[in-house]
Order: sequence, then C-alpha cells, then structure tokens
Amino acid sequence: MSFVTAAAADKNTYDVIVVGSGAAGGQTAYTLAMEGARVLMLEAGRHYQPATETPMMQVNGDAPLRASGTPEKPFGFWDATIDGGWQVPGEPYTSASDDPARQFVWWRARMLGGRTNHWGRISLRNGPYDFKPHSRDGLGFDWPMSYEDLAPYYDKVEMLIGVYGANDGLENTPNSSPGVLLPPPKPRVSDLLIQDRSRKMGIPVVAGHRAVLTTALDHKRLPRLLHPGNAKAQKILAADMQKRAACFFATPCGRGCSIRANYQSTTVHLPPALDTGNLDIVTDAMVRSVNQRADGKAEGVTFIDRKTGAEHRVKARIVVLAASALESVRILLNSGVANSSGKVGKYIMDTVGANFGGQVPLLEDMPLHNEDGVDGLHLYTPWWLYKEQLAGKLGFARGYHFEFGGGRGMPSMGTGANLEWLNGGNYGRKFKEDARRYYGSFVGFAGRGEMIPNDDCYAELDPNVKDKFGIPVLRFHWKWSEHEIRQAEHMQKVAAEIIDAMGGRYATKPQSGDKAIKQGGIIIHEVGGAMMGTDPKKSVTNSYGQCWDMKNLFLTDGATLCSNADKNPTLTIMALAWRSAEHMLGLMKRKEL
Repeated sequence: MSFVTAAAADKNTYDVIVVGSGAAGGQTAYTLAMEGARVLMLEAGRHYQPATETPMMQVNGDAPLRASGTPEKPFGFWDATIDGGWQVPGEPYTSASDDPARQFVWWRARMLGGRTNHWGRISLRNGPYDFKPHSRDGLGFDWPMSYEDLAPYYDKVEMLIGVYGANDGLENTPNSSPGVLLPPPKPRVSDLLIQDRSRKMGIPVVAGHRAVLTTALDHKRLPRLLHPGNAKAQKILAADMQKRAACFFATPCGRGCSIRANYQSTTVHLPPALDTGNLDIVTDAMVRSVNQRADGKAEGVTFIDRKTGAEHRVKARIVVLAASALESVRILLNSGVANSSGKVGKYIMDTVGANFGGQVPLLEDMPLHNEDGVDGLHLYTPWWLYKEQLAGKLGFARGYHFEFGGGRGMPSMGTGANLEWLNGGNYGRKFKEDARRYYGSFVGFAGRGEMIPNDDCYAELDPNVKDKFGIPVLRFHWKWSEHEIRQAEHMQKVAAEIIDAMGGRYATKPQSGDKAIKQGGIIIHEVGGAMMGTDPKKSVTNSYGQCWDMKNLFLTDGATLCSNADKNPTLTIMALAWRSAEHMLGLMKRKEL
C-alpha cells in the first residue's frame, strides 16, 4: 500500500478512512497502521516531499524580494507552505461582521502534512489546571478527562517525534517521564540576559520544548517502548529513526527539513506508516461530506478530485475527521450529522497573541560568533502568576507564556532598516557601521495566552457562498472577551518591564489591550467547534473523539478541545489522536465497530 489514485481507492476495502494528513491525521494513521489496521488517508492538497523540496541552504538574498512575505507566501518565499495561507484561491470563507475586530481569519495549508511542515514546533503539555478550568475559576468548560489520562500519550508522542526540553517542576507545567526529553540547546547570549533580569523580577525562564532533534533518537530503546509486543512495528520504526539526523543549525524550521531533524507529519508519521504496507494515501482529495448508512452509522466519505473534478465515494468501518478543527467542522455541517446537541461549530478559539520588542545597548557590537541555534526558542517563560490570578488580582482569568528571541540569526530585511528611532537616520559608511553595531541587539517578546470559549465565537455555513467545488463555505462570528483583551495588555506591560530591566529601550510604548491583541486566527492555533464532553446534549464527542450520534465517526484534531490553554495545542492534539486511535483499535478487535 502506498500513494494511490482516487479511482484505485474506490475499489479497495479499508478499516479506517482518515481525512487529513497533518498532526492529527498523521498521528492517527501512524498509530492505526503500525498496529495492523488498513487505512486510507485523504489529503485535500498536493503531494509534498521535504527531502527534495526543502530549501536547506539558500539565504534570503537568493529569493525574490529578499524572501519577504507576499499575499501568496505570507511567511516569506522560503516558507514550506507551498499552497495555502489565510486566503486560498477558489476556496473562500466569509465573516458575519464588517467590523475588523469581529472578523476571524483562517489559515489553511493545502499540502501533504498540512501545517506540520511550517509550524513553530513548540511542544508544550497542558497541565492539570488546563483540563479542569471551569472547576478552578467558574468559566468555560471542564474536559471529560484529566491530565493523568493523557500523560502516557504525551510521553509517547514526545518519544516518537523527538522533543527537547527539561523538567523544571513548575506549577501546571508538567514534567515528562525520565528519559523522554532530548537535551535542550545552549541558550543564546540574549536569552541569558533575559533570563538573568527576569529571574530577578520573579519571572521564570526555563528551557523551551520544541520538536527538533538535538541528538539522534535512541532507535534501540524507543521502538520497544512505543510498540511493546509488536516486532514488525519495532523493526520499521527503528529503521526509520536511523534516517533522522540531529539538527545542525543550517535552516529555519519553517522551511521544512530535508534531513528530518524536526517534526513534520511528512517526515515522521507517514514514512513508517507507509512502510507497514497498511496505509494508502490519496492527495488532491477534497472531502465534501460523511456518508450515512441506513442504520445511522458512517459508511464512508464523498470527495472530489481537485485535478479532474470527479466525485468519488470510499467506504470503511470507521471514519476519522482530522482535517484541522474548522475544516472538520465544515465537513460535519455539510454532512448534517453528529449535531443533535447543536454544538457543531460552537466555541471556536484561537490563542491570544500580543508582541512587544526593544533594543538593548548591552548587546551592541557583539563579537562575531555562531549562535543561530535551532531557529526557535531555546528558553521561554511559562505562566507564573497562578496564585495571584486565582485570588482575582489580575483582572483576567487565564494565563500566557512568553516566547522570546534575539541573537544574530540569518539577516533579514530588518537588519539595517528602521533604525531612525535609534540614530536619527543616516546613509553611507555610517549606515553600515550602525547596521553592524545594532545587529543582534534587538529582542522580541511574543505573548501567547489562553482564550476562554464564548457564545460569540462560532462558525456556520454561509447560505449563499460556495467554493470552486460547489461546497458551502464557513461564515465566522468572532469576539474577544475582556479577559483576552486585558491579558494582551498585561503581556505588553510585562515585556516592557523586562526590557527596562535589561537597560533597553523601545520605539513605542505598550499599547492598550484592544490595540495590542492580534486578530482572531492570526496565531493559527484555532481549536474547538465540536467539543468533547460527558453529556451528549451538551457536546459532540466523548473523550476519545467518538461522536455521540454516530459511533463509528471520530474527530482527532483540535475540534474537540474544550479550552485553548496558554500552551500551544499541537502536542495535545497528537496525544489525543494517539489515545483515540488506540481506542479504535480496541473497538475493532472486539468487533464493536
């Protein structure tokens, strides 16, 4: 089994259909295929091969516009997203409001592996508080599970994909099991200065957690832990792990990685799953709907071949939607299934985001040294004000973490530009001297915080607009609450205080929260829309992502999340997908599905 045509997939028999090939789809298909299930994966985008398509050594000067972002490539010319963005030609979405503050923007990646090819690789575990937020402060919803339920699957995912970090034992920032994490990279000079000043202010700064190999994976030990009693899976995974090299700091991770040092579904999940012979993949397969049998169960899905426009129907014992939270919501709404609760499309969330940066004279005229590192956070600040927040001293109910950066990485358009606020403006030799002087002296803080689900944030089908395939599109309703707006203001305030403590300066003062907060969807952490729960009248699925109304229909992406913690959601999505896939295997083995 391998990459097949749509016509060939029509004729085959499968245990499970998985819609989507990113973090959720890749993890689901991997777990199922490695344990013997016959799986068909449907990906709406084109085939993509990081080994041959990743621009590993090119510098920005080699690209048009020095690799700057454009409407077609928002994250720059070299970004791994080859087909996608906040706007996809022929595949619109709409907003229910003309007010920019009430509009949501939706990022989609139409390619094998989805967003895992270009994401930031930040891999943080939700903590115990994050699974029971309503019990803690009376807002939002509790999850129908605890941290202890998911902890073993966090371990499994971290061992499989390779996550560096450290166990610091901080409140609501869980440790991994011994021997799971890879060693973190050495901090940059700017990191050490931020850490020193922040700790004096009572703000923790610890090793970041990212899905990047700082050392080779232990191919002898890990496969036995991940697939006990399965000699075939162990052999396949051991061989595949040996094909992944440790990072050598050559290329920004957002470009993808031809040496497979970082996690991408296309380089970690799909190769070993394909090697089992149990996985077929059809690309350019735009799923329109879930098909229903006479007995109310899912029969399969209908999809459209993006290249030919032909419609295809495929069948399986189980259907899994892992197309990304809002794409799965769209499929459910267009199918008219699994919505007896009326909750499909409700409570969509994104991460709260606000950025603030400055310039630090202490970092000027640094001697030349190679500290590019792993193109992402080496250190970060987890949320630290739990006690103050619980006591109601902050004015907002949930927390955030800081991702920060600095150092002397690959030069960009900003290297010598926008210095007028520091030097008054110059040219010629003095401009070159200033560019060298200031290069590496800038620091930036990105606050990333929790959004509380609210009734004003939801997606529905637009009654009039369809995409180029004739499929109704989503219409978004969006509104930040005062909790998120105040949180964004706090992010700016604290970031400025840290820069002050470093002896730094900034061009503009911190903004008010309503001006600082990023537009919904900009952080690209959207989750929700098909919440899990314990009551079929108030939720769409159970804790395994199994739909209450259709027992052989599962959701394994972020659609089922009950909250969007201050931790980036991808690691949690993969852990949930592994747990859900194991549940499916058990149901099939017992012939319950």
